[in-house]
Amino acid sequence: MSVFTAPDFDGHENVVFGCDEATGLKCIIAIHNTNRGPALGGSRFWNYDNEQDAVTDVLRLSKGMTYKAAVADLDLGGGKSVIIGDAKKIKTPDLMRAFGRVIERLNGKYITAEDVGTTVTDMDYIRESTRHVRGKSTGSGNPSPLTALGVFLGLKAAVKHQLKTDDLTGLHIAVQGVGNVGYYLCKYLHEAGAKLVVCDINKTSLQRVENEFSAQIVGLDDIYSQAVDVYAPCALGATVNDQTIEQFKTTIIAGAANNQLAQDHHGEALKEMGVLYAPDYVINAGGLINVAHETEDYDVEIVKAKISKIYDTLLEIFQRSDKQNLPPSIIADHMAEERFKGPFEAQAAE
Repeated sequence: MSVFTAPDFDGHENVVFGCDEATGLKCIIAIHNTNRGPALGGSRFWNYDNEQDAVTDVLRLSKGMTYKAAVADLDLGGGKSVIIGDAKKIKTPDLMRAFGRVIERLNGKYITAEDVGTTVTDMDYIRESTRHVRGKSTGSGNPSPLTALGVFLGLKAAVKHQLKTDDLTGLHIAVQGVGNVGYYLCKYLHEAGAKLVVCDINKTSLQRVENEFSAQIVGLDDIYSQAVDVYAPCALGATVNDQTIEQFKTTIIAGAANNQLAQDHHGEALKEMGVLYAPDYVINAGGLINVAHETEDYDVEIVKAKISKIYDTLLEIFQRSDKQNLPPSIIADHMAEERFKGPFEAQAAE
């Protein structure tokens, strides 16, 4: 299994492999960078095809969290964890407690939270073994609505820059994935007057958005070729790739998924095509902003005010992209690196 030579290793500070035979726990915690503070990132419970896929995923996600926290101007670093297995079959309270013990051994360098395959209830079980957890039921709860709020505002910024309008009425938007975040994004978009085209592997979720928001349902492979104003990927990552990029009939890509670009060069390809891309870790930072502010004096209005800055940050990125003739993805990376790299790292990068 390759770790140090993996393309996404990128100088990670720590990669920890944890297991517990009694519960069947197999997990990986990746800590990318802690220059700005302890690494905060969710716990993903996923049935990977193989362990190498799990390593690749956790490294990419961890690195993305460093950039996300920096662009959001939070005093946090980037980390992520994955638990390997089918959550519906092996997840138990004891397994989550065992996972908490792995986190506790890191002495506060990593703070976990909810992610794909985990819930606020799981965070409560983890908390029984470690205090280094956010998003528990006694705290701010499910961050999905606030993540979706940030994506909605970021999508509006992209529309403002690309289509020169503040009004979403009548715009056609394709939402790939209508789970927690995707559902709430559909809700915001519907209320703003947009027309929705959606896909998902979960039929119940599809029926819900069809019934509540009059969404048109299309096949999983058909979502890419829809003639829409915005494509909003809200499922897993890498949906902008060599196979899909030629199918797009949109001028904007703005969604909640992490690591939407399969490779860095896809950001350049989108710019050449005239498609405006809202960098994923900028637009989907609402959940991170929320859990970062989950303290005893938590105030949701303060959180929403912080999330609203996603709109302005993206407009700045788009404007710098035009001025420097660089893809928004590269501009966002530069902005983040200015904020999290130490003086020696910055000097070495020059």
